[in-house]
Amino acid sequence: MTPEQFVVRIAKQEPSPAYLFLGQEGYQRAVCKRALLDRALPGEMRIEGLTQIDLENTTLSELLDDARSFSLFSTKRVIWVSSAELALPRRLSAAEEGEETGNSKEAELAAYLKLPTPGTVIVFECSRYEFSGDDKSKMERVEKFYTAIPPTERVEFRQLTPESLRFLAQDLAKKQKLRLPNPELAVLIEAVAGDANRLAAEIEKLSLFVGSERDVAVDDLRGLVPNTAESTIFALVSALGRRDRASALRSLDILVQEGEYLPLALVFLSTQFRLALAAKEAKILSPQQALPFFAKIGVRMLRDRAEQVITTARTFTREHLSRALAMIYETDRKFRDGYKDERIVMESLVLALTQ
Repeated sequence: MTPEQFVVRIAKQEPSPAYLFLGQEGYQRAVCKRALLDRALPGEMRIEGLTQIDLENTTLSELLDDARSFSLFSTKRVIWVSSAELALPRRLSAAEEGEETGNSKEAELAAYLKLPTPGTVIVFECSRYEFSGDDKSKMERVEKFYTAIPPTERVEFRQLTPESLRFLAQDLAKKQKLRLPNPELAVLIEAVAGDANRLAAEIEKLSLFVGSERDVAVDDLRGLVPNTAESTIFALVSALGRRDRASALRSLDILVQEGEYLPLALVFLSTQFRLALAAKEAKILSPQQALPFFAKIGVRMLRDRAEQVITTARTFTREHLSRALAMIYETDRKFRDGYKDERIVMESLVLALTQ
């Protein structure tokens, strides 16, 4: 079940005896938690009815004993269980005692869910692992251990895609009555590095500072949002992609004044030209074609980023892109050789690329 499905479902029907929350994405998990508590423990009932438990400090058996006991102060309870992954046995070998312990824990949970305490909801929060990479097998172990909780009561909190993050930013800005133009929106999303919690916090901060009478400007982002130096790097990359020498030198000057690490700008620049060369060779002509093409090869990007790549691919011929990558490689070598004035090295590259 997705977080969106959970929120819709909990608004229409009574909560189930137990839920399994899986995944590291924190913003949507907080939204689902608020929705559940608003439904199960409205108003002042939350003061006495909410119990926070961490399995680092207790056992699954003690947790279930607590769930079976009735509260003297509240007829409804929500038991929020953090670090629920720690209920799993440490060893999986069938020949070892750990397996028997694991099976007994699973059986104990299954026995409780066959006859759950009326009015009590248990939420097992497993936020240590992701759904892919090295965590995939660990996540599968967690799901297997909590098999007594039906699949319909499991909520997956996967990392937001660039498209989902952009939609969330637009929705939050609308609720805050914040006028956030598309270019500044793209800069903000890049600055928060895909973190939805940070995105929500920065939009709230901008709404208090800027208000609703004018548009958010890049200077507002630079002054209020951490890591917007990365957005200046993207502005440099974009200007070079358009062969806009004046804008490129202006962005480079901002980076130097703010004391940014110029080799980092070179990394972004190298990525931009490599993607542009890949689009050129694949005969990609528009952002609409670029998005699925790059997603297929494992590169997820926003539409604004795709437009930058396509603009670069249109501006430079294949030979120029190849030569630009060679120049970038040579500039990187100069950085590694310890040239004293990095600004002169980067300015030379900018002048060469914008001829």
